[in-house]
Amino acid sequence: VQLQASGGGLVQPGGSLRLSCAGSGFTLDDYAIGWFRQAPGKARERVSCISRGGAGTYYVGSVKGRFAISRDNAKNTVFLQMNSLKPEDTAVYYCVAAKNYCSGWPSDYDYWGQGTQVTVSS
Repeated sequence: VQLQASGGGLVQPGGSLRLSCAGSGFTLDDYAIGWFRQAPGKARERVSCISRGGAGTYYVGSVKGRFAISRDNAKNTVFLQMNSLKPEDTAVYYCVAAKNYCSGWPSDYDYWGQGTQVTVSS
């Protein structure tokens, strides 16, 4: 069972990135899939989550209207489209999977990907 996060990079303020979270060894649609981020010196923060089956989504207030989470079940992948990026979005982004529901607690997630660095800077 593995989660593979990718798509991070360096982008200018106002730019866009799309993060991917690919699952292997299990079906992502059977799990709630979320994205956490952690910036240097700051606590880990839940950014977004999509429920099992995709009926429900969550976004932290600071990214609402800018980020969009979605599933592609054929590819067993979850995407996080990030638009209008700001320097404060700079962090390592982790995709996570929970068997039950989208939780705000990192300890409720069963699987973690390795993280992908997002840097927003001019």
